Amino acid sequence: MLYHFSEEAGIKTFIPRPNRSFPHLKPAVWAIDQEHAPHYYFPRDCPRVIYWKSETSTAEDIDLFFKYSSADKIMIIENRWLERLRDTRLYVYGFDPKDFNLFEEAKTAGYYISHKEVKPVQVEVIDDLLGRLLEQPIELRFTPTLGLIRNAVIQSTLDFSIIRYSNATK
Repeated sequence: MLYHFSEEAGIKTFIPRPNRSFPHLKPAVWAIDQEHAPHYYFPRDCPRVIYWKSETSTAEDIDLFFKYSSADKIMIIENRWLERLRDTRLYVYGFDPKDFNLFEEAKTAGYYISHKEVKPVQVEVIDDLLGRLLEQPIELRFTPTLGLIRNAVIQSTLDFSIIRYSNATK
C-alpha cells in the first residue's frame, strides 16, 4: 500500500499536479511507502528534518548524530509547531501501488508518483498525530529553529528527508 496524507477530507480522485520541489517533472500524484509514512504524521506545512542510519553512514556520523539515542531515526520540528501537531486531523489515503512508480531522483525517501488520476482504495483518519508519532520506533525532538541541524545533516553521510523547510524560522 502507498499513502497520501492530507488535511482535506473526502478526496475521491487525486489529479496530477506540478510539484514546487521538482518543477522539471510533469504533473504527478505523489504517494509515500509504508516505511516512510511516519514522515507525514505532521501538519502539512510543518517544517521538519528527519534523518536515519543507512549502510553508507560513517561510524563518526552515527556517533555524532545518535550518541545518546536508542532510535535509528530522529525527527525534529520547531517548538512553535507543537500546538498545531496536537490539533491537526489528517486523512491518510491509501493507494494500490500498481498505479505508481518509484521516484528515482529520491530513492531513499520512499516517494512514488503517478502521472494519471488515481482513486484511493482506503481512508484512515488520524486525530492524534503526537500519539501516532510516539508509537513509532523514532525519536521526536523539538528545537527553536531547524537551520543548524539541517545544515549538519545535509553535510553528513546519513540518509535524510527535509520537508517544508521553506516554512522554517529563519
